[in-house]
Amino acid sequence: MPIATVNPATAQVLKTFDPMPEDRIDSTLDRAVSGFDKVRHLSFKERGEWMRALADLLDDERDDIATLMTTEMGKTLAAAKAEVTKCAYACRFYAGRAAGFLADEPADPAAVGAHLAYAHYQPLGPVLAIMPWNFPLWQVMRFAAPALMAGNVGLLKHASNVPQTALRLEDLFKRAGFPEGAFQTLLIGSDAVERVLTDDRVRAATLTGSEAAGRSVAEIAGRVIKKTVLELGGSDPFVVMPSADLARAAEVAATSRCLNNGQSCISAKRFIVHADVYDAFAEAFVGRMSAMTLGDPLAADTDVGPLATEQGRTDVEEQVADAVGNGARVLCGGERPDQPGWWYPATVVAGITPRMRMWSEEVFGPVAGLYQVGSYDEAVAVANGTSFGLGANAWTADPGEQERFVADLESGQVFLNGMTTSYPELPFGGVKNSGYGRELSAHGIREFCNLKTVWVA
Repeated sequence: MPIATVNPATAQVLKTFDPMPEDRIDSTLDRAVSGFDKVRHLSFKERGEWMRALADLLDDERDDIATLMTTEMGKTLAAAKAEVTKCAYACRFYAGRAAGFLADEPADPAAVGAHLAYAHYQPLGPVLAIMPWNFPLWQVMRFAAPALMAGNVGLLKHASNVPQTALRLEDLFKRAGFPEGAFQTLLIGSDAVERVLTDDRVRAATLTGSEAAGRSVAEIAGRVIKKTVLELGGSDPFVVMPSADLARAAEVAATSRCLNNGQSCISAKRFIVHADVYDAFAEAFVGRMSAMTLGDPLAADTDVGPLATEQGRTDVEEQVADAVGNGARVLCGGERPDQPGWWYPATVVAGITPRMRMWSEEVFGPVAGLYQVGSYDEAVAVANGTSFGLGANAWTADPGEQERFVADLESGQVFLNGMTTSYPELPFGGVKNSGYGRELSAHGIREFCNLKTVWVA
């Protein structure tokens, strides 16, 4: 895949970049090592000052950065602005809390025959971040803010269709005051990832992307014994039980499914509805989805912009066609407009069965699969009947059911009666084929640290 900015609303190639040659990759890795030698020895206060300066730059340049993201991958301008603001918040969050998250953890010295005993966190070194295009700023910042506050340095291999956002990120870190080598962008293709990851100068890696990409990175890292954190997407269930607030559930369901033009790992994708309320929910949900405005992502009244890539739109079309060919019914949407760009409308498909690709595959576009179930047990069985386990959403006013959903849903997070999202205050990650490790919260900043035992006689 070429490294290029291609406007998904028009399919026009706006700017192309040559991949870094070998000598530039080497010099970048050398700078990462020297940058780590500086950053690791600085105080949390010093690193925090730069991180707060980065947050200020994000706030000051929000509109320009947001427009760049919209141009490169098609998210609505309103969503892009919100993403920049969220990144600034995360920078300030870790600037203020890193020292506490990584404070020494005392042990009972008498129990281990010591005068003093504790656990001490130390950074690992240069971390390779292999990031996707769907949240081109937030996916990077939720790694970079905690990793750099811990004393690591970052090497960004961003998706090949958002090169200008990747370069803008490097520039922002530099202008915020971080030392040379603290955060660098590698303009390389996927074919160069193994060469970088196996280099001794790189000490760990994090990847957000496809299951196939995660397997490849994990296998490469395993050969050279390097720590990885993987977030590999999901096919999140959205369960609606009879006691749910149906109007609110339908509203949140449509918002979640169309978030980021349907291209979010933790957006609800499979809507599993109890038979007692299926018809009422389906009517309200289809009404909400039908009302979603497909249009110019820079326009204020647009709900759904284009998909980010032509292949992404093709994949969605093929999944819907497969479902229809095997007996499913399209309740709204399902036909792309005849115009340049990679458009696809908000769509609801009912009658999903195990014969269909949508039963087992993640649909990365504004397409909802609607399922009818007859009991709590059947709802949980359908919800867990996937290889993924990133997020899960359940709607019920019954306290007993709420407790059971928390215990029974196989996922890295469960949201009850509200939309699944990510917060710096809470750990983020999945189980099963959605990956392993955690980002955000105290757990996220500790992922790329050596937890060293200290024992003093």
